[in-house]
Amino acid sequence: MRVNFTVNGRPQEADDVWEGESLLYVLRERMGLPGSKNACEQGECGSCTVRLDGVPVCSCLVAAGQVEGRDVVTVEGLAEFAKQRDEHGHGGACGTGGGCGSKGGVSLDAAKQWQAKPADSQTGEGVQLSNIQQAFIDAGAVQCGFCTPGLLVQADALLEENPSPSDQDIRESLSGNLCRCTGYEKILDAVRLAAARQGEVV
Repeated sequence: MRVNFTVNGRPQEADDVWEGESLLYVLRERMGLPGSKNACEQGECGSCTVRLDGVPVCSCLVAAGQVEGRDVVTVEGLAEFAKQRDEHGHGGACGTGGGCGSKGGVSLDAAKQWQAKPADSQTGEGVQLSNIQQAFIDAGAVQCGFCTPGLLVQADALLEENPSPSDQDIRESLSGNLCRCTGYEKILDAVRLAAARQGEVV
């Protein structure tokens, strides 16, 4: 089958997709986007987390056919996605009456209107890092880096929905993302740092 969907703001088409093919496989092997990692393939580790119509999902559990006509943001497009969100008053601005709706975050309609600029690299190179990406670097939250893309996508979604998360909120949000290198404390520090910086901007 043929699947048409949007990846990081660009229309994409995948041909000859078989029924059991996952979104993760399509992103990595057909689209050349290796940021989402292939680890457990059972939705247990969170290494393959992407945003599907704004919602974090394990791409290993999503059949490629399910994304027909939908929007996917991978870690490669996270910085530009966050920039677009910030410019349009979504995400962190919701906490200060930014007009994001009753539950906060980016609406489905707003997510569908997001488009990457033609000059942007498909791999995210040359784009200023998002708040959460910079916080992970500054807090030393990256070791081997295998789990980092999934953690970044999940943490970005958390801060969009809840600009001032408690430690319990952070732990709960990241509970589906496994890291085998760290004791998680630097990762928690990074999310706290990103939240504090986001609050300063707002």
